[in-house]
Amino acid sequence: MDKWKKNSSRTKVCKIKTSTILSLSLLLFVFFLTYYSLPTSRSTNSAAIIAGELPQCTARYKYRPDSLKWLPKDEKYMWFAPHSGFSNQVSEFKNALLIAGILNRTLIIPPIMDHHAVALGSCPKFRVKPAHELRSAVWDHINSLMKKSRYVSMADIIDLSGLISSSLVKVIDLRIFVSLWCGLDIRSSCSGSLCHSLAETIQAWGSYKKCGELLSGLIRNTPHCVYGVEEDCRTTVWTYQEEFDNTMDSFQPDDSLRMKKKINYSRKRRNIDKALGHGSKADHATVLLFGTLFTAPYKGSELYIDIHKGPKDERIGSLLEKTEFLLFAPEILNAGKEYARERIKEPFLCAQLRMLDGQFKNHWQTTFSALKDKLKNVQNQFQGKHKAVDIFLMTDLPESNWTGTYLGDLAADSRSYKLHVLNEKDDFVVNTSRKFITREYGFRSGVSQHFLKRLSTNGKYSPRVLPDILLYIEETICSCASVGFVGTVGSTIADNIEQMRKHNVCSLSLG
Repeated sequence: MDKWKKNSSRTKVCKIKTSTILSLSLLLFVFFLTYYSLPTSRSTNSAAIIAGELPQCTARYKYRPDSLKWLPKDEKYMWFAPHSGFSNQVSEFKNALLIAGILNRTLIIPPIMDHHAVALGSCPKFRVKPAHELRSAVWDHINSLMKKSRYVSMADIIDLSGLISSSLVKVIDLRIFVSLWCGLDIRSSCSGSLCHSLAETIQAWGSYKKCGELLSGLIRNTPHCVYGVEEDCRTTVWTYQEEFDNTMDSFQPDDSLRMKKKINYSRKRRNIDKALGHGSKADHATVLLFGTLFTAPYKGSELYIDIHKGPKDERIGSLLEKTEFLLFAPEILNAGKEYARERIKEPFLCAQLRMLDGQFKNHWQTTFSALKDKLKNVQNQFQGKHKAVDIFLMTDLPESNWTGTYLGDLAADSRSYKLHVLNEKDDFVVNTSRKFITREYGFRSGVSQHFLKRLSTNGKYSPRVLPDILLYIEETICSCASVGFVGTVGSTIADNIEQMRKHNVCSLSLG
């Protein structure tokens, strides 16, 4: 009997201890859930976020932020993950415009990412980051750009006015979208009065962390909210209106790579409108999320997107034509032309020499050889004119490192050559940057006049950090080089300059 009572007492003590531990564990769980769910900005309705509910994803919601009412009803959006260098980002952006047009979605315009802040990997080697990881890395970098006041929209640099006025595609600036849809405080990313006005008008209620999880596709079980496209260039080549769907692509991983990487899948050609368009599972989502949208020809195929014509769709055919070549903003183009006219003054040669980045740092001899050959031809043309050849140099090799290189030889021969070099601290670049960034081209892109009238333009704001626009001005200057152009083989910057020269950008009359 005593033994039974003793065991009974122990059992009661154990039950009390277990109950206490469970209670403490529950309290700790509630504390951590509350702590990590709190929005980073001010909010009078933080309980909704704490509870793990998403007002932008739930139609019947006890608290519906006013900011969501600013967005057009039933509008559908598209987001992607820009990466690598600027020229690659522009290429991706063109593809994004095209796909948004095909799927009838409003494209969320990204900022310009720092050079190689986010890397994709290699499509030909079947070694790339999964789409959700790429989107997550992009969001982290965007968050950093915002907080450090270094945010520059792609539409600040690239002129989308003609494309938007044609109504072929709809766009919205990322800052506007996350302010309204995620309830974020975007003031640190603003460079002008319109952006500041929206930030002060909208009562922030959201969390950067939660918004990033949504736009990365990390939050699951939200079929009517977001849909993450996980198919990437290892498995898929997106097409449009092809007769046969889900067929094998001509480029596949070879047997040795299959064995080494344990690849058990094949690359297939898929109609993007059938897979992600009207009637598909993805069509129900408010936001469609892509990873990379970069593509390029490779071994008779395309790495990811093979859409070069819209044979049965006149609208998409027009969109393809208009996105083939996009101009810089007027202030950038005018600055480049002014530099050529007022600073260089004479007919000149442009040399774009990429020396330090990636594969190019190992091919100096080839890069210099092309310039030497070009200068021989130019000197033959100048023979008897007794004047130095003007050369605008666009290079990533600092002038302090020219000694002992072919550039050092050119700089030392002032009788034969007159070199012109621009840098980001030049007053010409700084003044242009200050002038154009407050125009808020990106923020205005795709926004209706009715929307803009709701915002104030009375405030006088100056950007805390001026954007680096040297590259874009340099490309424009090179488009004006009447004596000729020498570019680094394999450089996407050189390709863009060639496109600008092909489209006679320097001769365009801009307001």
